[in-house]
Amino acid sequence: MLLRLGALTPLLRPSLFSPKPILLSPLITPKPFFSLSSFSTAPFQSSLVSHSFNPKPTTLFESGKNAISVDPYYLSCCMADKDKPLRVAVLLSGGVDSSVALRLLHAAGHHCTAFYLKIWFQEDFNNFWSECPWEEDLKFAKGVCDQVGVPLEVVHLTDEYWSNVVSYIIEEYRCGRTPNPDVLCNTRIKFGAFIDAINNMEFDYVASGHYARVIHPVSNQINKPSVLELSKDKLKDQTYFLSHLAQAQLKRLIFPLGCIPKEEVRNLASKFDLPNKDRKDSQGICFLGKIKFSEFVVRHIGESEGVILEAETGDFLGIHRGFWFYTIGQRQGLRLPGGPWYVVEKDVKNNVVFVSRNYFSLDKRRLSFRVGSLKWLSGSPPDMTSQFQCKVRHGPTFYDCSVKIELGEDSPEEVVVVHLCEDDQGLAAGQFTAFYQGRTCIGSGVILESWDDKGFPVCQKALELARLEDKSKLGKPVKIKVKPETSDQESVQKDGIGPDKGLAEPRVAITS
Repeated sequence: MLLRLGALTPLLRPSLFSPKPILLSPLITPKPFFSLSSFSTAPFQSSLVSHSFNPKPTTLFESGKNAISVDPYYLSCCMADKDKPLRVAVLLSGGVDSSVALRLLHAAGHHCTAFYLKIWFQEDFNNFWSECPWEEDLKFAKGVCDQVGVPLEVVHLTDEYWSNVVSYIIEEYRCGRTPNPDVLCNTRIKFGAFIDAINNMEFDYVASGHYARVIHPVSNQINKPSVLELSKDKLKDQTYFLSHLAQAQLKRLIFPLGCIPKEEVRNLASKFDLPNKDRKDSQGICFLGKIKFSEFVVRHIGESEGVILEAETGDFLGIHRGFWFYTIGQRQGLRLPGGPWYVVEKDVKNNVVFVSRNYFSLDKRRLSFRVGSLKWLSGSPPDMTSQFQCKVRHGPTFYDCSVKIELGEDSPEEVVVVHLCEDDQGLAAGQFTAFYQGRTCIGSGVILESWDDKGFPVCQKALELARLEDKSKLGKPVKIKVKPETSDQESVQKDGIGPDKGLAEPRVAITS
């Protein structure tokens, strides 16, 4: 069965795309979507219960010709302690993680329906469907479902994905920021547009193959919030990408893999004899397929020649194809000898990129930054006197930090000032910062800027040259003195410069 959602009103308002180089306007909570599904029109009912697991006897079920046993340990994040089976909508990508999640829910005795989301470009735009692996994905998804007789539905969310994720990415790059498409895809598509589409379809929960845990309140404490916790696999943990969900979204979710390390997930895939058991994890933005991100940016933003200036001296070092090809902290693709050089600031209005070889100097340590577009998973701000930890990117690294709320400079919306216990050299405006207390993820927001004084200390001469309308007056680039200990060729190799490394791609999740 194919479900097709009608076009929606774009969630992105003009103020979100302010040309200012740093400040990001608030993200908008997704509006409800109208579902054209022919499924049951009974209202959505959620059964909020604890995730605590009461051990049951080993579960046996058929997989091909052999009966497979599943240790109750593996079902501890599947709500297997329910008195009666749940009806669960399972997001199935064709990869190993979501496939194992489906099989675990099925083993727990729940009634599952799998959904495959098609989320590529509108037909009006440059369309790379011939490069996308959706046909192979769908083949594997169908094979996994056929093994245990689970129905599979295909949902088209192409228009919604373009309006709420792809358009946002393009505009953020135009404004000089580095967006995170995975956070937006989870918030606005997988657990936004999709959940709204099945709102009248009698599912108790929605599940996916994310590495995270959701702790739901017991039935007699239904008004208490659900809690997002770190998964058992700290390296694969994906709470960072789920940190901007609303409480209403979190209450509907189950993550069966939150209690299982990745290595054991692979072992389960082999034990279940899944048709995709040997498939590699994918990394990248789902709508791009095999297309390089730089090619995508060229097609949808274009190129515009600008100059590269040294931040400390104002020296004219070279030219670039457009400031949107660079992010703060980037060193690849600058093609400058005598490095390593790092992008330290951008003048969006004048299309100028400032670079420095002193990115890691002690006098430029980055300890404080501001975060806006705040969303707290409990629905209300935490006690700011408490101890916090944060992640400034996906991965196992946490920072102890202090957080202070203040009003934003250009709007009444609150922002928080974050002060890290140690410096981080890769803070980039547009990325998300997720906040934690112990194992609990409490929310997140978007980095507005990454410097204690709101900008890298670019010298006055460099700022004046950046405002020069006729850049031809700069003459030829200066001859850069190569450091004695590093030859030109070694510098190029060290910087990883190559014909296709001029653009730092948005940080994305590895999925399967």
